[in-house]
Amino acid sequence: MMTSSASTITLLRRALAAILVLGIVGAEVELLLLKHTDGVWQLAPIVLNGVALLVCGWYALTRNAAAIRTLQAVMIIFLVSGGIGMIQHFRGNIAYAVDSNPSLAGRELYTEAVMGSTPTLAPGMMVQLALVGLAFAFRHPRLRGKPGSSGIVSESL
Repeated sequence: MMTSSASTITLLRRALAAILVLGIVGAEVELLLLKHTDGVWQLAPIVLNGVALLVCGWYALTRNAAAIRTLQAVMIIFLVSGGIGMIQHFRGNIAYAVDSNPSLAGRELYTEAVMGSTPTLAPGMMVQLALVGLAFAFRHPRLRGKPGSSGIVSESL
């Protein structure tokens, strides 16, 4: 029998898993609809989303610690990818702004780059998904030596 706190944790973990999968699917669809496929840098989040979905499927089928550890590794790569993506978008917007108006500098150039046609903060979605995935895996009972060894009955998810 699960304690009240264990059932709450299970419910929250299930919600995080659902949010993660829905978020990844949504991000993948959006990137494909936007034709975010011009070169390696643009393909990276599409490939990462696919890998993450495969890992989520692996965990759903096996519920083992290896799948959770792999998910954690993929989520760390999501964090890095999101940071690199924001820098790439910002740099692209700066280059476009300078080409369009060479007299731009300082604050005006920064504002133009942040508000440019390539959304600078859009890759932050990868960071958000990574945080959801890492929250799902945080202190996951499958990562403990023996299920229920901490006094909490093991979760089904």
